[in-house]
Amino acid sequence: MISLICIICPVGCDLSVENDAVMGNACPRGAVYALEEARAPKRVVTATCALAEEPPEKSRNLPAVRRVPVKTLSPCPKEQIADLLSDLYRLRVALPVKIGDPVITDWRGTGITVAVSRTLP
Repeated sequence: MISLICIICPVGCDLSVENDAVMGNACPRGAVYALEEARAPKRVVTATCALAEEPPEKSRNLPAVRRVPVKTLSPCPKEQIADLLSDLYRLRVALPVKIGDPVITDWRGTGITVAVSRTLP
């Protein structure tokens, strides 16, 4: 049996999954969440990538930026997160970039796209 706390809504139901049966959910979304978490857990991954070159002079008294934040646009299977992070940490992103620009598309044939989450000139 797997015990979970549902994160789909603010109620936070105590869920348990046993033999594909979900108990404790107050709504159908909780059952879907519990079954997916029990069978194949996935997570949205956030990380940073190094810049290929130094950004222009500091603006608005902000410290020099050397990395750009990125995130997956869809969840990644939990067992593949370490490989994805390894690939992201080796990546060098060229400026300029804007929010939503993809840095990786269809990562290793999984359909996962990783996009920039901060605009840098």
